Amino acid sequence: MEKSNIYSLYGITHSLYSGRARSYLIKNGVPFREISSGHTSFKSEVLPESKLATIPVLVTPEGTVIRDSGAIIEHFEQSNSRRFQPSSPKQQIVSALFDLIGTSGLLRPAMHYRWNYLEENGEFLHYHFLHSQPEHPEREAKCQYMMSKMQYAGRLFGVAEDTAEVVETLYLEFLDALNQHLREYPYLLGWKPSIGDFGLIAPLYAHLGRDPAPLRIMQQRGVRVLRWVERMNRADQDALEFFDAGDNYLSDDSIPETLVTVLRVVAEDLIPETQAAAAVINQWLADNQPEPGASAQGLLAQRMFGMAEFSLRGQTISAVAQSYRFVILQKLQRQYYQLEPAQQQDVTNLLQRCGLESLLTTVLDRQLGWSENQDIWL
Repeated sequence: MEKSNIYSLYGITHSLYSGRARSYLIKNGVPFREISSGHTSFKSEVLPESKLATIPVLVTPEGTVIRDSGAIIEHFEQSNSRRFQPSSPKQQIVSALFDLIGTSGLLRPAMHYRWNYLEENGEFLHYHFLHSQPEHPEREAKCQYMMSKMQYAGRLFGVAEDTAEVVETLYLEFLDALNQHLREYPYLLGWKPSIGDFGLIAPLYAHLGRDPAPLRIMQQRGVRVLRWVERMNRADQDALEFFDAGDNYLSDDSIPETLVTVLRVVAEDLIPETQAAAAVINQWLADNQPEPGASAQGLLAQRMFGMAEFSLRGQTISAVAQSYRFVILQKLQRQYYQLEPAQQQDVTNLLQRCGLESLLTTVLDRQLGWSENQDIWL
């Protein structure tokens, strides 16, 4: 019997990180079927290998289980000559930056627009949460429990009544800036998606580009962003609006001014939260001294390390400190230090213009590694 080459992606449609992995598989031409994490095989066959009950999880045709959207992407990037990583220094770092922005920096507006607009989103969310559970007598109760748990997670990310105005203001500024950038190019760095595009699709698809309230905003105010969301879920380039489209990243390591503007908007939120989270986690490390190899992965809606407080446009925000932010940031910093001195200077100059240069020096006192499908302390 001929062996199947079909991969299995365990996730759910409305999952932020599932959208990141799904988009990558589509663009990389990987044959896959998607299976709900509510399927019995997830608990019986996948969870013993994935270790943590998070999604997405990929099962290869050979039966290897890979948990986490970043690990799934890395699995393929190692074997396809880093197809979606720009080779030029500034573009490589900017791609890594948007991976950080998408997987950590936009979680607050993603959760805000999902859970603080329940009058508009409620029926939509109930459908998806209900149907991520198998049919059984407690299905509705489990659905309500999961929705309540995610609402609580949103509050941990800094989603609160007194922060709503500043969260919305910054998101709309970001949406406007990104929409302006996408007037000229179908993807962040030109004519093909980068690792940064896959990071950014996580919040901009599952939450901000599908839930009714933020989708309405994107349709009315960011139509080019909406088109980018659509094309990130298409196998082809899907750039028919561009009559002179190319097929690669921009030449000469170019970073358009429109993208610099996007990064300046993001910096205002990303920098203070990253610095505050680093301080909280470093204090936790000093207090707890985890053994090398110990898990560094807190579960959703848990305060493993503590809450980070920072100021944003005069508003104090308290958000849970998460190690995953630094998993991505470590990769960015590693890429930077592998550059030649002159290339490093070019990158530093760019980051200074964007207000993001402190990301190069914001570090945890312990490095993070990966073992048996978990982030660990080295």
